[in-house]
Amino acid sequence: MKNLYSILGVSKSASQQDIKSAYRKLAKKHHPDANPGDTKVEEKFKEISAAYHILGDEKQRARYDRGEIDEHGQEKMGGFQQGYRRSASGGFGGGGGGGAEDIFSEIFGNFRGGGFRGRVPEKGRDRKFAIEIDFAEAALGGKRRLTMGDGGRTLDVSIPAGVTDGQQIRLKGQGEDGIAGGPSGDILINVTVRPHNFFRRDGKNILVELPISLPEAVLGATVKVPTVDGTVNLKVPAGSNTGTTLRLKGKGVGKADRGDQLVKLKVVLPEKQDSELQDLVAKWSEKHDYDARSKLKAN
Repeated sequence: MKNLYSILGVSKSASQQDIKSAYRKLAKKHHPDANPGDTKVEEKFKEISAAYHILGDEKQRARYDRGEIDEHGQEKMGGFQQGYRRSASGGFGGGGGGGAEDIFSEIFGNFRGGGFRGRVPEKGRDRKFAIEIDFAEAALGGKRRLTMGDGGRTLDVSIPAGVTDGQQIRLKGQGEDGIAGGPSGDILINVTVRPHNFFRRDGKNILVELPISLPEAVLGATVKVPTVDGTVNLKVPAGSNTGTTLRLKGKGVGKADRGDQLVKLKVVLPEKQDSELQDLVAKWSEKHDYDARSKLKAN
């Protein structure tokens, strides 16, 4: 008989949870009721069952690791044998075991009643996770690695471009195993998008308010604007006012069919009062008076 660890496909340093998880998968795949008439599969099932009855029991596993018992669970020294016996299922009874029949009941339903026979296939349970992503990752998509918690198994998850706060990502067939040949459950991932300091979202468009100086507004300028792709240059036309909105095409949400970024200008005066600027504006206004609130007057 081969080394018990290699039969279950785990390393000697594997945790008890790793061993249990490996056994669950192999037992479901090689159960005779799932492979009727296949004698090779039946022998494989007996082999993995025997391996788990030793490795699944911490005390028996320790004795096996120390070389006190062999792959059949029999004493190597001292002449006393544990007396493991084969059961009708192809497993082993006596000697403590590793709870294999309990796992069969969990995987296949009523194990003693005939495994899959007479059982109604049931979908496995869904597994739920929650992740938090930043604004740019939600807009452009990305990859995240989930640790499943069943023996350290990891799963790479694609974050779709344009995912919204509170949206749920479903990974079909990645949840708990089905019962009696039923389909596996799904993985459900609840997404939280962290708010951004200055970006806002409107459908596939991204909104940002861009402060500009008085000279930039009056004379026009080329200024730098942040986007989810990085900083780009934007031409501000001369005579721009607070509320003027400029469009950066293809800098919004999505991948192949992206939205735009809408840049709303906000003219900002110097924080510190400047007498020279005040004198200049006063002299200018003497000849260029205008009504800034004309649109608020009733018709």
